[in-house]
Amino acid sequence: MLTLTENAAAVIRNIEGREDLPTGTGMRIAANSEGGLDLELRPAPEAGDQILDDAGARLFLDADAAIMLDDKALDASVDPAGSIQFAVTDQTAAGMGGGMPGGQPDENGLPG
Repeated sequence: MLTLTENAAAVIRNIEGREDLPTGTGMRIAANSEGGLDLELRPAPEAGDQILDDAGARLFLDADAAIMLDDKALDASVDPAGSIQFAVTDQTAAGMGGGMPGGQPDENGLPG
């Protein structure tokens, strides 16, 4: 399942928390016809979307995007001008450690 870095979760919560957006708004990621991904704010998930809620950061993933991003991490950065850049990386490259704190699990399943 797609994971979020702390930066991505904070950026998404900040965007979704704007007062001009309805409660329940989330970022929707959908596969496009060129083999890429589209990201947009949506007031609610579409039928069949996988819903990911990471401490209030809501993502709606269409079925194809959920498959494409199954072992990935979403990261985000904000430049000094306020522009947001999202990046998709491998979960281990993003420091996600396969969902385990401290890195990759060792042969006993303990954090490395």
